[in-house]
Amino acid sequence: MNRSSLVLIGIGSNLPWAGGSCVDIVHAAFESLRTFARDGYRMSSIYRTSPVDCPPDSADFINAAVAFNAVEGLTPEQLLREVKALERSFGRGGVWQRNAPRPLDVDVLTFGNEQRNTAEFTLPHARVTQRAFVLVPLAEIAPDHVWPGTQMTVSELLAKLDTDECVERLV
Repeated sequence: MNRSSLVLIGIGSNLPWAGGSCVDIVHAAFESLRTFARDGYRMSSIYRTSPVDCPPDSADFINAAVAFNAVEGLTPEQLLREVKALERSFGRGGVWQRNAPRPLDVDVLTFGNEQRNTAEFTLPHARVTQRAFVLVPLAEIAPDHVWPGTQMTVSELLAKLDTDECVERLV
């Protein structure tokens, strides 16, 4: 894959919506995100993960990741708007609360070599290097990707992660 346009996206769900299970929602997100890929679209397996920094009694999450080269002309801001619209189409809305239960959470983790640090958007995603629920699926589809600012691959970051997060491969 072309590193200069490689997009890595994390997907999560822990609240069924409109009769669909969390796994169904993640599969639907896989298909929706494919429209932004020029080539090399890769999907991780689907994982059940324990909630991290969530309200008490939060359900387990279903997590996955995708990697692709972005279609010509797509900007990080355009992709962010599209993934937020996708989240809303699955019932996410209302008052935003960090780590609250939600039918769909889509995070743009990297977008080539682009960097952003605004109130709305941070690229690369700020907490990935501390989260097994993101690194495990990423290591499956982009193990040799060097995480910006670390000089370490996704696999190396995962190997050095010290966590008690439970990450179980489902599909």
